[in-house]
Amino acid sequence: MSFGMQDASADGESEVMNEINMTPLVDVMLVLLIIFIITVPVMKHAVNVELPTATSQPQNTKPETIQLSVDAQGGYFLNQNPVAPDTLPAVLQAEAAKEPQPELHIRGDKAVRYEFVAQAMGAAQVAGLRKIGFITEPKP
Repeated sequence: MSFGMQDASADGESEVMNEINMTPLVDVMLVLLIIFIITVPVMKHAVNVELPTATSQPQNTKPETIQLSVDAQGGYFLNQNPVAPDTLPAVLQAEAAKEPQPELHIRGDKAVRYEFVAQAMGAAQVAGLRKIGFITEPKP
C-alpha cells in the first residue's frame, strides 16, 4: 500500500503516513528500461545491404488544362471555342485519350441552369476524365 500507519506518539495513537511509496514506481521504471534495452537492437536493420546508385531525372510533364465554359444559355465552349452539345462527349473522349490525361476545369455562369453543368460533368465522366474541377471567382 502507498499509505501506512506510523507510531507518532508514545501514548499509542497512530497517524496516517502521508508519503508516497516509491518502490512500485521504481520497479515499473526498471522493467520498462529493460524492455527498451532488449527491443532497440531488434529494431535496427539486421541485414546490411549495399544498394546500387543511379541517377534519374524526375518527370516534370504537367498535364495540360482544358477549360470547359458553360454560358447562361447553356452553350458549351471548350478552350474558348464553341462546341455543340451533341459533339461534347466525343470531344471530351478524344481529350481523355491523351497521355498524360489533361485536367478539366468547368466554368459555369452563375445564371446557367444546373442541368447544363451536370450534363457536362456526366459527359466528362463517361469520356473517362478523372480530374475535374470547378472554377469560381473570389468575392471582392
